Amino acid sequence: MAREFALIDRYFARPTPSAALGPGDDCALLQPTPGMQLAVTTDMLVAGTHFLPDAGPWNLGWKTLAVNLSDLAAMGARPRWVTLAGALPEADEGWIAAFADGFFACAGEYGVEVVGGDTTRGPLNLCVTALGEIEPGRALRRDAANVGEQIWVSGRPGLAALGLAQLQGRVALPEPWPRLCIAALEKPQPRVALGQALVGVASAAIDVSDGLLADLGHIARQSGCAAAVRLVQLPHLPKGESYDAALRKLALECQLAGGDDYELCFTAPVAQQQTIAAIAARLDLPLWPIGEMTAGRPGEVTVFDPEGQAVEFQHKGFEHFG
Repeated sequence: MAREFALIDRYFARPTPSAALGPGDDCALLQPTPGMQLAVTTDMLVAGTHFLPDAGPWNLGWKTLAVNLSDLAAMGARPRWVTLAGALPEADEGWIAAFADGFFACAGEYGVEVVGGDTTRGPLNLCVTALGEIEPGRALRRDAANVGEQIWVSGRPGLAALGLAQLQGRVALPEPWPRLCIAALEKPQPRVALGQALVGVASAAIDVSDGLLADLGHIARQSGCAAAVRLVQLPHLPKGESYDAALRKLALECQLAGGDDYELCFTAPVAQQQTIAAIAARLDLPLWPIGEMTAGRPGEVTVFDPEGQAVEFQHKGFEHFG
């Protein structure tokens, strides 16, 4: 069985041409682009909480990095470097090799370098710190939304939560939704290009990791606003002969509170509508105006049905200690 440093050298020590010093010493040495600010984020993924214990290692490698790059995307930052720390129950080299391949596939897709990390024995637990760059004063923050601005979301929130329900046997989705939903769960696409395109266009942004209502609530609270979401403006989810009342209810719950989507939710002035439409076309990514920021109790998010009546949703999103 390979020892710790041999495993790191074999599977995770790869060239890092943009780092002054990459893996192998006590610290990496990095030189940010002159005049740029660093955006730094850390996310932990724990087996049984953030992914199924039997998740395939390649997809898990991809997702472990992707969810961190999603945070950089939400700030409009350009991803540059990451570190990876992991607790592994055993040194299964086949599993580690596939995990590393998925992780580095995501790194290559988004142009980031792995500059260090750590490994130890323990329950499966993966932690990434990601660093990106952005011009000073240009970051998309959660606290800059304004009353009257439109609320937008990318992609189709709810797919990942429906994929989890499919895998757990809680729902039997009509075709082709099982493939689409499981792919959204297991191989999320961080909206890095969208985040950078929204700099100077959007006012505030967040990535949808804990549920659309919960994460929109963070923007509303930190911006001192309330928010209104219109059900008729949400992107549609599964339809078909088997689209019964129970599935409609579950799909809506997943869409509003499911989490694990890693889409971007953002606000922008109404005058930016055409610019946002052009961004959607250029990126071939649907962007949906789903409501507006309103005056009211900071952090309050109200959902309205097609008749304009408020609808109460008890569950707003995932909470680790809820």
